[in-house]
Amino acid sequence: MENYGFDADFVWGVATSSYQIEGAAHEDGRGLSIWDTFCKIPGKVVNGESGEIACDHYHRLDQDLDLIAELGVKAYRFSIAWPRIQPDGRGAFNTKGLAFYERLVDGLLERGIKPFATLYHWDLPDALQATQQGWESRDTAYRFAEYARKIGSVLGDRVASIATHNEPWCTAWLGNATGYFAPGNADLKKAAHVAHHLLLSHGLAVQALRADGVKAPLGIVLNQSPAHGASESAEDQAAASLEYAKFVRWYMDPIFKGEYPAEALQWYGANGPQDVVREGDFDIIGTPIDFLGINYYTRIYASASGDKHPPGPHGFTDMDWEIYPQGLTELLTRLNGDYTLPPIYITENGCATKDELSGGQVHDTARIDYYDQHLAALADAIEQGVNVSGYFAWSMLDNFEWASGYDKRFGMVYVDYASQQRIPKNSAYWYRDVIARHTDQKLVLER
Repeated sequence: MENYGFDADFVWGVATSSYQIEGAAHEDGRGLSIWDTFCKIPGKVVNGESGEIACDHYHRLDQDLDLIAELGVKAYRFSIAWPRIQPDGRGAFNTKGLAFYERLVDGLLERGIKPFATLYHWDLPDALQATQQGWESRDTAYRFAEYARKIGSVLGDRVASIATHNEPWCTAWLGNATGYFAPGNADLKKAAHVAHHLLLSHGLAVQALRADGVKAPLGIVLNQSPAHGASESAEDQAAASLEYAKFVRWYMDPIFKGEYPAEALQWYGANGPQDVVREGDFDIIGTPIDFLGINYYTRIYASASGDKHPPGPHGFTDMDWEIYPQGLTELLTRLNGDYTLPPIYITENGCATKDELSGGQVHDTARIDYYDQHLAALADAIEQGVNVSGYFAWSMLDNFEWASGYDKRFGMVYVDYASQQRIPKNSAYWYRDVIARHTDQKLVLER
């Protein structure tokens, strides 16, 4: 059993998101999200599936919280469904929706687990998309700050942290440049405008929460990767530099340097965000944060002549993502040199594998190997001076994997979607043992 040498106060956690697990899409006053609408568009999601039922977490909250506790984790990262709190994205708040998250937070605290809340994990109230094109509208950033204030007033005294956004790149690029995710736009200029308004909403929310006296640490969660050229040619190296600027620096530079990277702005040209950037925006976006969440899965492999599949000496996951653990060390050490950063949490890291239930067990050795390699890479980064405070495995449960439907399984716990039975995989036992070894906790989850 590995001991990675992390400090005793290192935070060990698991993570999920609201639309991927909650279900209860039409209950207790929840409004529609853009994903409810997107999933109904033929051909957008594998098998035409949706998060309407998902893992039925909304009805199985106590069971799932008990399971988290049995893993011995110190923290649980979850997201709050904006349409469950404010069905129209503006106006009246839904008391039943707020009560659900109060039960969740209180239930975690009763079990000795720290609640790490995320305000937005892609499930925008559909009413805002229908009436003002969602994040294309600057007004949505102000609606988000209003929603954030409400969450802060209800949960801000009990949560261990509040992240504004999860992976704004996905919302901007996959949702609005390629149309692969909700709301399904394929317009580069829209994507640039959306990205700016997401960043603006982040800064507005942090300012609003601080003004209201919320004491919980505040931050944002970004998905990031190092970028490598397919060859040593100048063209491929330039392609890698551009991809890194579009993927990582496009969000980091405004938050920590007060500007967009010139390299990416030149690439966007007339399709950039300049039409929606106003004086003072970067001051808002750059409001100091207490932590930075980083989601890491793989590296970017760039080629001037078009995308090429990386050689993958470590293999590929069921998402066809290259397993590249050393990229986590490279990413973190580079960020540490390029920016003055607050404490970092690895807020997501994990892999999809082709899991099969056999004799009541799931032998997901490939997932264990993935976690082991990435935790070792994280330990290397910390050894090189990067300030990392915790690690959240993605994901606690198998769940709705967006455009892939239920075809991909990321969970440490197997979910039989027909019966909603939860069955810990071997990786769950392994992770429990790793945590126990680092924190001297009793091993409580029986095989």
